[in-house]
Amino acid sequence: MVMRLLVLALLLMQPLPGPAQVAPAPADAARAQRTPDIHFAATPQPVVDAMLKLAGVTAADTVFDLGSGDGRLVILAAQKYGARGIGIELQPRLVAISREVAREGGVADRVTFIEGDLFAADISAATVVTLWLSPSVNARLGPKLQQELRPGTRIVSHQFPIEGWTPSAVVHVDDDRTDLFLWVVPPR
Repeated sequence: MVMRLLVLALLLMQPLPGPAQVAPAPADAARAQRTPDIHFAATPQPVVDAMLKLAGVTAADTVFDLGSGDGRLVILAAQKYGARGIGIELQPRLVAISREVAREGGVADRVTFIEGDLFAADISAATVVTLWLSPSVNARLGPKLQQELRPGTRIVSHQFPIEGWTPSAVVHVDDDRTDLFLWVVPPR
């Protein structure tokens, strides 16, 4: 386990490969027209750890990371907690990196990375959803979360709340410079 985490840490510290190093996935018309709402910024490792801890992730969970970037959150959920993970990411380059890091980290059998739009993805199988988006994207995402997630599903957002939602908990991490918000989908 320590070796896998070390491999993951070393891989995540590597610079992102350029377009010449990773072949892009075939583009369909819908994705070709869609541009990311948020640009990738790697979640600091202490924040990733705190998000998974706040969500209470276990081996029984399926963790969805919406806008999964380099995949570090679902990869760590699989490595550290034995959870299954699904990352939804619009950028093909980041999906390719995520898949490679999962292979190198020994969890490719527990995580899946989908190149796609988080607003179009089926998230109904999630027991945990993680986000580091923006206030406006979180607000647009709120109705989807309410419609598709089952009661008891935990949602953790890094830095930004979901407009109109009251969190079950707010945790300060990274020397109190970063807030994490937790919501639990209520019974219907």
